[in-house]
Amino acid sequence: MATPSGLIRALHRGTLGQNMVLDRIFSGIQPTGTPHLGNYLGAIQNWVNLQEECSSVLYSIMDMHSLTMPKEPAVLRQNILDTTAAILACGIDPKKCFLFRQSLVPEHAELAWILGCLTNMPRLLRLPQWKMKRASQNNEGTVGLLTYPVLQAADILLYKSTHVPVGEDQVLHLELAQDIAQHFNKKYGEFFPVPKAILSTTKKIKSLRDPAVKMSKSDPQKLATVNIADSPDDIVLKFRKAVTDFTSEVTYDPAARPGVSNLVSIHAAVTGLSIEEVLQQSVGLDTAHYKMVVAESVIQKFAPIRSEIKKLQEDKSHLMKVLEDGAVKAKELAAPIYQEIRRLVGFQ
Repeated sequence: MATPSGLIRALHRGTLGQNMVLDRIFSGIQPTGTPHLGNYLGAIQNWVNLQEECSSVLYSIMDMHSLTMPKEPAVLRQNILDTTAAILACGIDPKKCFLFRQSLVPEHAELAWILGCLTNMPRLLRLPQWKMKRASQNNEGTVGLLTYPVLQAADILLYKSTHVPVGEDQVLHLELAQDIAQHFNKKYGEFFPVPKAILSTTKKIKSLRDPAVKMSKSDPQKLATVNIADSPDDIVLKFRKAVTDFTSEVTYDPAARPGVSNLVSIHAAVTGLSIEEVLQQSVGLDTAHYKMVVAESVIQKFAPIRSEIKKLQEDKSHLMKVLEDGAVKAKELAAPIYQEIRRLVGFQ
């Protein structure tokens, strides 16, 4: 998610009473292993920028959220390490942010219970992610799948976060967190800042095999998704097989030419060029040749990241220590906030 320089300084700072609230950014990523191109361009790239712009930034590996979709324990453990290696390789610096594993800070789950008791069922049942993911589980969605947006709200509010980077598909979940914060404040007194969205400026990256849907790790078509650790040969193959149309000219028209437009969006995002600049450079190329231009740009972008991922994956103890150290810092930040929440609701 490419962010213009100075975006955070330009964001409105919320206030509680007469006191100015320190800007605090929270975001998380589910541990699905090595992230794909869409994860990088839509989130991780922006995380790197934001850690330079704000003095209080928390990034979490959301291992509790990952249980909403069945996984073998050994797979989850490895995915946590692989995701951590990848985001470190992409430029996340634990000296500039708190990088931690969600489940190492139990206050997340405890606050989720309190907030769940303030959230009505119809609101959760209306969320599109529930309907979509429930369908993928043969319409037998779990309680965790239904209530994970409440846990997301707890993730954000536990640290009194003021801003949350989100993509289009998470806006409704952030709105739920905003509503829960306001409900809590109305019931117990002004306490939580109402978190604001930092919306992505990067076009949503679509599947290379079906540009009508977004790129996804769970896509059954192996050629649909480019992972940031893919080999150059794999990247070339996936772009060569990318679905376009029968017009050879390179143009940008997402409605009429979604496949080619997706390639243009990717090309612009990995090179830092505008859509117009990419189109100007592509004059005279047919789509077959243009696919290879985009593939080469992606290869060049991820070559140093891929090398660093491999290096980091060889030192599991280092990856575990990064997450543990980050959790200690996150818990130190969360503990006094949660103790005050306990007092407000009557636990102490």
